[in-house]
Amino acid sequence: METKFYKYQGAGNDFVIVDNRDEHFDGDNVELIASICDRRFGVGADGLMLLQSHPEHDFVMRYFNADGREASMCGNGGRCIVAFARKLGVIGNKTTFLAVDGVHEAVIDANGLVNLKMQNVSKVENNGDFFFLDTGSPHYVRFADDIDSIDVVNEGRQVRNSERFAAEGTNVNFVQLCDNGIKVYTYERGVEDETLACGTGITASALCAAIRTGKEEGYFPVEAKGGQLEVSFKRSGNQFTEIWLKGPATFVFDGTIAID
Repeated sequence: METKFYKYQGAGNDFVIVDNRDEHFDGDNVELIASICDRRFGVGADGLMLLQSHPEHDFVMRYFNADGREASMCGNGGRCIVAFARKLGVIGNKTTFLAVDGVHEAVIDANGLVNLKMQNVSKVENNGDFFFLDTGSPHYVRFADDIDSIDVVNEGRQVRNSERFAAEGTNVNFVQLCDNGIKVYTYERGVEDETLACGTGITASALCAAIRTGKEEGYFPVEAKGGQLEVSFKRSGNQFTEIWLKGPATFVFDGTIAID
């Protein structure tokens, strides 16, 4: 059997997406998904998404990490599947859809940038050396004066596999405050490597930057290795609402995959 796939990227965070409204694709096949995401023997991606039907919302987003396992929320994946849904004609420029962490709103602006509303954040741990919070996925956030000097893969892997985080895993973000926003590098669990951008990690980093700088409301421009994004928010103490992740979501190519 062959199935059609579409490749999208959001600031270098890349995904294989399948229109699964007829549920022909087996989302429980871990080995299949991992093989598709493999960069040497498959299509290659940071993750795979299935767009499925829902009786009350425009669609359902199912997200799988590159290791083939169904995962927590992916912010850039959410933005890319919104762009894909519009390409299919499932939505116009606005949508509400269901993901693993609940219902999300999204708007595609006149420039084609996708604005994705994230879930509210009510708890942020700040122990002085690092922050820890959940923005749909768990994130460790550490600030540094020069993140270009950090070995993101090795240091990120050490944190992700440390005694506290080994069982469930965590994404690890290194953040630098800049004159015009923040710079963020992320090691992602499930991919087990650095990615060029991580939407939930960039969101988490911007919220922590708001706490660190005392910013109550507004936005942070964010520089990732794969491109520019933006996070806006409202803050009351360590609680955040009206969190929006904005950035590009670009179609790359499509094709077919032979599935045994």
